Amino acid sequence: MSQAPTVQSSIAEVWYLKEIKFNGKPYSIITQNFNGPCSFIAICNILILRGNVEIQPPSRKTVSYEFLSNLVAEYLLLTSPDVDVSAALTVMPVTQKGMDLNPLFTSATSFHPSSPSNGGGELKLFEHVGIPLVHGWLVDPDSPEGPVMKRVKDYDAAVQLIAEADHLTQGRFVLPDEAWGVTEPQAGPSSGSSVPSPTKHFSEEDKRKVEDAIVVRQFLDSSQSQLTYHGLFHLATSLPPNSLCALFRNSHLAVLYKHSPSTTEDSALYTLVTDHSFLNETAVVWESLEDVEGGSSFVDSDFVRSSPAGGDFAGQTAEEMIQAMEGQPGTVDPRDYQLAQQIAAEEEWRVRQERSYRLQKRQFDMIQKQQQIEEERKARKARKKKGDCVIM
Repeated sequence: MSQAPTVQSSIAEVWYLKEIKFNGKPYSIITQNFNGPCSFIAICNILILRGNVEIQPPSRKTVSYEFLSNLVAEYLLLTSPDVDVSAALTVMPVTQKGMDLNPLFTSATSFHPSSPSNGGGELKLFEHVGIPLVHGWLVDPDSPEGPVMKRVKDYDAAVQLIAEADHLTQGRFVLPDEAWGVTEPQAGPSSGSSVPSPTKHFSEEDKRKVEDAIVVRQFLDSSQSQLTYHGLFHLATSLPPNSLCALFRNSHLAVLYKHSPSTTEDSALYTLVTDHSFLNETAVVWESLEDVEGGSSFVDSDFVRSSPAGGDFAGQTAEEMIQAMEGQPGTVDPRDYQLAQQIAAEEEWRVRQERSYRLQKRQFDMIQKQQQIEEERKARKARKKKGDCVIM
């Protein structure tokens, strides 16, 4: 017997629309509530912002999965008349509960299908709608863990390796490194380091598994946000200007946009703000993607820094607040009105100055990071070369 839907489940099946501007044109994007299907919502929002699908009528305030799935299916069938889209259509209902994506640690655009039985439908869906699927969970190939992560390849294989290592060590693998008798994870037999004591009775194959698993665990622990600085730099420099794509991060899919207003030096990465709590915050449209620790700032449709208004003026810009005060001339002190205008002007100037400074600092930090990586790579090569010499 089917269970009657609860109030929360009924609300969760309906998503509210938020009006924004993108490239000077108005669009209604889909907001997410109750941990809704971020994968499907991201796909729909990209199709909306690209003008591939249109939500009608313009006055519509909410949409359902059935409404959106019909739009996407119609778009698929119209744009791919000679292509078998059955795998993509079959996986669409699954997107209501999220997608099982398996990123490779060596390529920002590579994912292995986690469910080969469905024909890789998750990836086929992105392929057929023409939406690039990317991630920044990349290992630096010149880092000590680079060779190991290249062998492991993807996330599912990494988890499997850790499980095998835990089984080989009879559950001791999950203990802190100090319990292994080592001060830090080892990079494998080629490092010349001593093998952790629990592996001394293992075969060479099992010993390599445990050593690799230590490196893998360290990498996963240091990149729990599923984004690395190497990956962030790669996305910032490799994505085409003014392009939209789907970003996999924190087991979540977001709309990623590389905003390049004039020159490449001004380029910056932003994710579309779709959280339902910002539904009435018209000045909050994009969130900057600046570092792996979560540091960010909100910007409006013109990519000018903004903040949630909150209070009595929730969802209103500074200009709208002034207009609201102008509509109540009898209740607003003229001095307060002049002060509000002055504060708004100063705030706009300050926001633009800060944005210019952040763009310059981001570029400088990326250059410094790359220089540091290059210096470390050269130092490692020099040490290796010195170690190969024979002193008579």
